[in-house]
Amino acid sequence: MRAELRGAFAVGDHELLVLFVGSGFITKGLDRALLAIAALPEALRERVRFFVIGQDSPGRFAAQAGELGIAEQVMFFPGRDDVPRFLQGADLLLHPAYMESGGIVLLEAAIAGLPVIATDVCGFAPYLQQARAGILVPSPFRQSELNRALQEALEDPERRGQWSRNGLEFGRRADIYGMPERAADLIEERMGERAVSA
Repeated sequence: MRAELRGAFAVGDHELLVLFVGSGFITKGLDRALLAIAALPEALRERVRFFVIGQDSPGRFAAQAGELGIAEQVMFFPGRDDVPRFLQGADLLLHPAYMESGGIVLLEAAIAGLPVIATDVCGFAPYLQQARAGILVPSPFRQSELNRALQEALEDPERRGQWSRNGLEFGRRADIYGMPERAADLIEERMGERAVSA
């Protein structure tokens, strides 16, 4: 699947494919992601392709990419139903959200073996930390910390490989999609305990 996706979009073996997934580009921090890619050392930056997937208007962000000199490396896609294919083909998911109540894409990426860099404001960030499948940029947010995290991750394939293995292992043992139901069960148990003791 990885080879098929990369072949379909002419991503070379030497290139690093960074992925951004999420509708609502402003709140998901696409501006921060573009700045981080532009801040990479030139030799590294030239090897990076950045794919952005989401239901939003790319206008201002395409303009930002142009102003930063990285427009040729950035590709925008509207919302798609084959995101898992992109998760398999990429080298890293970048999700520097300003705010994110959930962020299921963090978990989907991790259990697909895709390393993640995200901000710690994402609702599912603790699970990413538990999985040790990437890195969380702490609050208060500093662009320099995101820039450094991205550069270090892209320069270190062994570290990304460990994050990938950790994410796959987490996916084997964690009930990702049962979390909401488990939370509801716990709430009902507590309510039942209170009713009995009353």
